[in-house]
Amino acid sequence: MRRSVARALIRPLALAATVTAIPLVSPTHAVADSVVVGGFPIDVSQAPWTVALASRDLFGGMRAGQFCGAVAIGRSTVLTAAHCLATDVLGVPANRVRDLKVIAGRTDLLSGQGEEIAVREIRFNPAYDVTTNSGDFAVLGLAAPLPQSAVVTMAGAGDPAYAPGTQALVTGWGDTTGTGAYARRLRAARVRVLPDELCARAYPGGPEGTYQASTMLCAGEAAGGPDGCQGDSGGPLVAGGRLIGLVSWGSGCGRAGLPGVYTRVSEVVRALKAATAAQKRPVARPRARAGA
Repeated sequence: MRRSVARALIRPLALAATVTAIPLVSPTHAVADSVVVGGFPIDVSQAPWTVALASRDLFGGMRAGQFCGAVAIGRSTVLTAAHCLATDVLGVPANRVRDLKVIAGRTDLLSGQGEEIAVREIRFNPAYDVTTNSGDFAVLGLAAPLPQSAVVTMAGAGDPAYAPGTQALVTGWGDTTGTGAYARRLRAARVRVLPDELCARAYPGGPEGTYQASTMLCAGEAAGGPDGCQGDSGGPLVAGGRLIGLVSWGSGCGRAGLPGVYTRVSEVVRALKAATAAQKRPVARPRARAGA
């Protein structure tokens, strides 16, 4: 059996120096394996929230430095998988990558379409577990805003888009065959949200990984077929026009009985709301002692 792996492109081609980044938590390791297998080409205008995470210093210029996906949730805010920014993937700590960018509005990675925007801030989910990939997300702040039309709405808890059987679309520039055939043009695959019970049976623990329904969801087909793959990590899974997942991990790509596992976006929404509430909470001041 193959070991379960996260879906970032690995083996950077060169090392870099520094980028203005503020990691709250530094993941120490991550494993990698994922692009859209069994999919079809689309124009970025059909999924304008899909952006590429790139560093030419680390991953070279053949695919504009793309190594993971990401998704715009605000004009200056994107989400990606936390494991994409781990030292095992980048070769250096994320705060030492001087040319970390998102590529937005671009179908062909080597075209002049769209824009490349520097990442100015990185915030890892403090609850991210590098062993299980639970809570696998990071928030990136951009140095310049994206168009409002590029922003996708996140689906909160209870949204019907999470219902088993829902049709969803995963997009990215990852491996199209599971054998290292990386796409230069954006691709998509249609998948179905699968029941948590099926996902738990597929990944009960051990070498194939452990599925945790509170922070993960899985999608694909029980018989195998369309799936995200290496290089798609952090990319969007969208249903009904709302973001429900981020490509995270799986055992191989498109294998029968082993669907792709995604970060559950309702948990991202909950975590971001909690962080915002904590920032707004007034700081308690010590009481003055009587007679002071």
